Amino acid sequence: MKPVSFSTVAAISLSFLISCTATHKITPCVPTAVKTPQMIKTTSGLEVTITTKGCGVQAQKGDGVKVHYTGKLLNDTVFDSSVKRNQPFEFKLGKGQVIKGWDEGIALLHVGDKAILRIPAALGYGSRAMGPIPANSVLIFEVELLEVKPGVRKWDAKGRDTVTTASGLKIVYLSDTKLPEFAASNKANMPVAGNKVKVHYSGFLLDGTLFDSSVERGSPFEFGLGQGQVIKGWDEGIALLHKGEKAQLILPYTLAYGERGNPPAIPAKATLVFDVELVDFTK
Repeated sequence: MKPVSFSTVAAISLSFLISCTATHKITPCVPTAVKTPQMIKTTSGLEVTITTKGCGVQAQKGDGVKVHYTGKLLNDTVFDSSVKRNQPFEFKLGKGQVIKGWDEGIALLHVGDKAILRIPAALGYGSRAMGPIPANSVLIFEVELLEVKPGVRKWDAKGRDTVTTASGLKIVYLSDTKLPEFAASNKANMPVAGNKVKVHYSGFLLDGTLFDSSVERGSPFEFGLGQGQVIKGWDEGIALLHKGEKAQLILPYTLAYGERGNPPAIPAKATLVFDVELVDFTK
């Protein structure tokens, strides 16, 4: 059985709806066996021992990852193995689609790494039995990180001019405003209230946590501009963009989800950062 948490089985099917970005596979260099493997114990109690050092990128939260694994109990009983099935397991890292010990442990690996994860019950299946896994079991996983598919990353807006409106909305224009299609005077290429707009976006908290993304789903979001169908910062900010233009919108909580936020993804009084692209609009 795969190391999947009980509450997120249905969500796993969404793990593959990620943007079409480059895939990082094992590089031509040869993974090297570690002569004297050292066990690292994290503050959560997870124990990680890297037995083979790979050559690829490190997995990050939000990335799609492909992993081969063999799961054992402390008495060496094998309860599951993707290796035996010859079918690697894929999931999105850091999204709660697997047990906590996997989310934490795989994030410490690079593509090509092989490791042994010793997962305490609190980071595994806890006090509940799971098929052949007894309650309160410590789990041993031999894992190999085969592939990382980069997830959505926040755009780099450093060094770009920031415009702050009277409402407190901040707009960082990322497209070349010297181009005619993005010139401030080109009002014909900008939507107005009542237009239907199509927008690609990724929304982040200030700490960089991604909470939603049309890019990840592969489908732009459409709405009527200025009709109160979205949060205030969106109605204001999208109206200041040209068709095809990209920008970063920084919304104070008063233009977003207010004092209450939108739990559990968005905390109270949260400032939000949206990377947006105005794909199209119709009058």
